[in-house]
Amino acid sequence: MACRGACCCSSAGRLNADNARFLLLAVLIVLYMLCGAAVFSAIELPTEREAKERWEERLENFTRRHNLSRAELQHFLREYEEANVAGIRVDDIRPRWDFTGAFYFVGTVVSTIGFGMTTPATVGGKIFLIFYGLIGCAGTILFFNLFLERLITVIAYVMKSCHERQLRRKGVLPHNGRRGSGGSEVDSLAGWKPSVYYVMLILCVASLIISCCASAMYTPIEGWSYFDSLYFCFVAFSTIGFGDLVSSQNVRYESQGLYRFGNFVFILMGVCCIYSLFNVISIVIKQSINWILKKLACKCCHRCQRRLFRSRRNVVMPGNVRSRRNISIETDGVNESDTDGRRLSGEMISMKDFLASNKVSLAIMQKQLSETANGYPRQMSSNPKQNGFSGGVGALAIMNNRLAETSVDR
Repeated sequence: MACRGACCCSSAGRLNADNARFLLLAVLIVLYMLCGAAVFSAIELPTEREAKERWEERLENFTRRHNLSRAELQHFLREYEEANVAGIRVDDIRPRWDFTGAFYFVGTVVSTIGFGMTTPATVGGKIFLIFYGLIGCAGTILFFNLFLERLITVIAYVMKSCHERQLRRKGVLPHNGRRGSGGSEVDSLAGWKPSVYYVMLILCVASLIISCCASAMYTPIEGWSYFDSLYFCFVAFSTIGFGDLVSSQNVRYESQGLYRFGNFVFILMGVCCIYSLFNVISIVIKQSINWILKKLACKCCHRCQRRLFRSRRNVVMPGNVRSRRNISIETDGVNESDTDGRRLSGEMISMKDFLASNKVSLAIMQKQLSETANGYPRQMSSNPKQNGFSGGVGALAIMNNRLAETSVDR
């Protein structure tokens, strides 16, 4: 019974591996959010309290100086908040709903940035935004995925060319491109794929270069500090879009047309690069989750083996074993003596139990043999749970089997 329970436990673990990864990822995200909330609360809460105390003091001094009631002043401030939502500001800024302002707004909608500095105030505008954003966001995500696919292809081609040139420089590959003594190396190079860590490093450098160049443009034109410009670049490029800093909102700029064009290009390039970087980092996170589950599975299997050894000790009788031939698990061969048929732990399991514990692997092997015999080998999906998150969805599906760490044969 203990053996059967251990076998069922192992088969259930294999069948529910994707669910285990999903639950572990959900737990890690919740823990990450809790840690982030604790850090931000510790950093920002004292500043918030100080700002609130200063505001209360200013409000009290203003009402006393101008002989106003606090209720009247608060009512006036609420009216200003409503005007602020409609796009009215104290400083002179560009119109929010002329064509250029509306184009900037729809750009923040379809890219999912959503700065929040401009929002529809009418019922018709809000209804139109729902349907417009539904199609626009879906189309933009498709564009980002296609951009990611082409970017990974270009990076893989460049890295493969550099790798091939390095092998030729070392003398591993012939310089004339003909197959000679290095024929096996040429065959292996045909299936060579870049490592996800190198791709992540390249995307990090590219995103950093774009952010630094954009910050160099924003600092003198918008009047921000260089650090605030870098902060804006990350918030905008990652589509977080808080709205505390928003570019191209003043009425007039020097070289206004050129600046707005540069602003559009930098935001487009930055969003595409950061989106690609996030998806590559998700591959690294997936590898880390698989490593954690592998460690947990090893500990669980070790426990199950010890429990199996205790439950099945002394199940083999020496008198019965000597009179028949034994099957060795380690060699898959036939042994003439009882000592050869025992495992290293001194324990013997029956062939029935062995087949029951490996029925999932046997079923997969039978399916592969059947597909090969029929002439339809499914190389891409013969072992869908090899790397976890089988197949992938969206960007994961695009990067699946394109990087070394996402290959099925790893």
